[in-house]
Amino acid sequence: MRVLSRNMSCQNSHASSRFAESLCGRRCGGGYLKNRSESLALGRATLAALLATACSASESPKAASEAASSQFRVALLTPGPITDQSWNSGAFAGLTVIRDSLKALTSHIHVKTPAEFEENFEQYGAQGYDLVFGHGFEFQDAAERVGPKFPKTVYITTSGNRVATNVSPMVFGLEEPAYLAGVLAGASTKSGVISTIGGTELPPVKSLFLAFVAGARSANPDVRVLSSYVGNWDDASAGREQALAQIQQGADFIFQNADAAGLGTFQAARESRGVYVFGANSNQNGVAPDVIVASVVIDLPGAFLSVAREVKEGRFASRVIRFGANSGIVKLVPNPQLAHLITPSVQGRLDSVQRLMDSGRIVPPRLNFIDTSRVTAK
Repeated sequence: MRVLSRNMSCQNSHASSRFAESLCGRRCGGGYLKNRSESLALGRATLAALLATACSASESPKAASEAASSQFRVALLTPGPITDQSWNSGAFAGLTVIRDSLKALTSHIHVKTPAEFEENFEQYGAQGYDLVFGHGFEFQDAAERVGPKFPKTVYITTSGNRVATNVSPMVFGLEEPAYLAGVLAGASTKSGVISTIGGTELPPVKSLFLAFVAGARSANPDVRVLSSYVGNWDDASAGREQALAQIQQGADFIFQNADAAGLGTFQAARESRGVYVFGANSNQNGVAPDVIVASVVIDLPGAFLSVAREVKEGRFASRVIRFGANSGIVKLVPNPQLAHLITPSVQGRLDSVQRLMDSGRIVPPRLNFIDTSRVTAK
C-alpha cells in the first residue's frame, strides 16, 4: 500500500508538469496574456505551485507509514468465531480494550488448523508486531516454534506451560469459581443428576470439570455426574443434542464449556422444564437469562490489557502468568434473574466455601498441566 501511494504521487507530479505546460501554451496562443515574458512567469509559478503540492502529497504516505511503524501493534488469533459470546468473543473484547486504552494498532484472524496457527504467528512476527495472542492451549506448539525466529515479538498463549524468552502462557484459576458452581449444582439439584459438556478434551477444560465435580460432591456426596464432549467448539446443534441426551438421563444442572457449541445447551434447557445451565468464560447470564443460573467468568479484557501494558512499557518478563481468585480476573457471577433458585441455605454454603477458599483451607483440585515452579501470581 505504501508503494502504491508513492507511485500515485509520482504520477501526479508528471501530470501536473504536463498540465502547466499545456496551460501556458494554450493561453499564449489564445491571446489571454499580454506578452511572452508574462506568460512564462505565470507558467513557472503555476508549475512550481503544482509541483510543491505533488511533493507534499508524496511525503504524506511516507510520514504516515513511519508513524504506523512506531505504533504499538497487537494481534489476536482465535480458534473459533468471535460471535460465540464466550471464549473467543471475550478475547476479541480484550483486543478492543487494548486498542482503545493503549492506542494500539490491532489485528484479528480466526484460524482453524495448527498449520494456520504457525503461518499467522510468523506473518505477524515478520510484520513487526509487538505482541501476538494465541487464544488457547492448542497454540503452544506453534508459539514455541515461531518465537525464536522473531525475538522482538512477544507471543502469549491463553493456557499452557511453555515458557521461552518471548513466549509465555496466561493461566486462569477458573477451578475456584467452577468449584463454587459445583457446590451450587450439588446443593440445588432436584433429580440428583448433574452433568458437564465440553468442546474438546483439552487439559484446562478437564481441570475445570474436575473442580466442578469436586464442589458438587462436597455438597452432595451421592450426586450422579454425566460427562460428554462435543468434539469441536462450533457446532451448536451437536451441543444441543448432547444436552438433550443428558437431560433425558435426568440431568437438571449442566456445566458447559464449549464456546459456540455451548449455545446449543442453552436451547436444550429452554426446551425442557426445570433444567439450568452454567455459562463459561464470559458472563453469559444475558445470553439466556431464563436458564443460565450463573456464569464462571474470566475477565479476559482485564487480563489482556494487563499483559499488553507490560509489553508496551518494556516491563514484560517471560513466565507462567497466573490469574487466580484473588486477582479479580476469575469469579462466579450469579444471574440476578434466577436469584430465587439460590435458597438462603445454599447461599450460606456458598459464602462459607468462598471464605474457606480465600483462607486456603479449601483448595479445589486441578490437573497439573502447568509448571507451578514458574508460576507468578497476579
